[in-house]
Amino acid sequence: LFSNASSHLLPARRLERLAGHLEMVASNIKVFIRIRPCARPAAGFSLELEKGQLNFEVDKSSPDGQVNNSKTNHKFNFDGILPMQTTQQQVFDAVARPVIDDVLQGINGTIFAYGQTGSGKTFTITGGAERYEDRGLIPRTISYLFEAFKSNPGTKFSLYISYLEIYNNDGYDLLSREDTATKLEDLPKVMLREDEEGNIKLRNLSVNMAQKEEDALNLLFLGDTNRVVAETPMNDASTRSHCMFIMWVESQKPDSDTVRRAKLHLVDLAGSERIGKTGVEGKLRTEATSINLSLHYLEQVIVALHERSQGRRQHVPYRNSILTSVLRDSLGGNCRTIMVGTAATEGTNIDESISTCRFAQRVACIKNNAVVN
Repeated sequence: LFSNASSHLLPARRLERLAGHLEMVASNIKVFIRIRPCARPAAGFSLELEKGQLNFEVDKSSPDGQVNNSKTNHKFNFDGILPMQTTQQQVFDAVARPVIDDVLQGINGTIFAYGQTGSGKTFTITGGAERYEDRGLIPRTISYLFEAFKSNPGTKFSLYISYLEIYNNDGYDLLSREDTATKLEDLPKVMLREDEEGNIKLRNLSVNMAQKEEDALNLLFLGDTNRVVAETPMNDASTRSHCMFIMWVESQKPDSDTVRRAKLHLVDLAGSERIGKTGVEGKLRTEATSINLSLHYLEQVIVALHERSQGRRQHVPYRNSILTSVLRDSLGGNCRTIMVGTAATEGTNIDESISTCRFAQRVACIKNNAVVN
């Protein structure tokens, strides 16, 4: 069924079933794979939506000349496949809505996108600028939250927003209003501090209250504008850095002194790439090396968490990078976490897509313990 993803939508009712499944099972991190549209997928690529399965048949000699004598058939199973024609609204309904509903109940949430450069991570998380229906998960989440606030007039809600960019393992506050900033390094540098209870605190990261939807969207626009500040003809830093849009939701029911707090991370990870394959040099090579190193540390944490769940180790190396430090709760902690792996299926990208799927399978083994704050 649906052997070629290029001409089929994921039916809305199936998306609803997937969303319902997510609400019932809250232990392991859930993983979706989104397929980037392309005119000519590799002949060996196919998928089975009902099984949530991706299939890759790789020739002995791949397009880039890499010899692969060990295995020619690769099959991966995930919680859901989002094929090429899946709309942004369908992605939101399947991936984000259950997490946001939990955040409104006081449970922390994280959604992060991972994949090779150019496979659709930023389009999934932030969206496209050309059409209103191309809005990504962040603007749709903002709209959904304020609709939820309005539908519960008896409850007092507050929303606070931060926007963090990690570039070459340094953190920067994208919601800085410093008019003199002409490059990313001019923005306030965010520092990590650990309190007595082992919780990570982010110093110099501004927390901004959004009283209405327009305020929140303006903050998103400000952050994206500060990302653009760092662009030069040689380097688009907005795609060569990790970005985290962080929302804190506070709620207080009438006649109650209890204030519930939950945070939601929407994370656009920098794209993985093989330096030998892309042939980048100079500053681009330094950036690619830093990106790959931080993603390597992320993978180390994920492998360590899986081994810890099997009783094979205790220590998890969260402190190796600012990325893994900030994502500490999201990976193996008190959080409902979903990963969206993005994959390109042209013949020249199959090896990277297989690598993304392998990473995603390791992520799916992690157990989180999400509880109401």
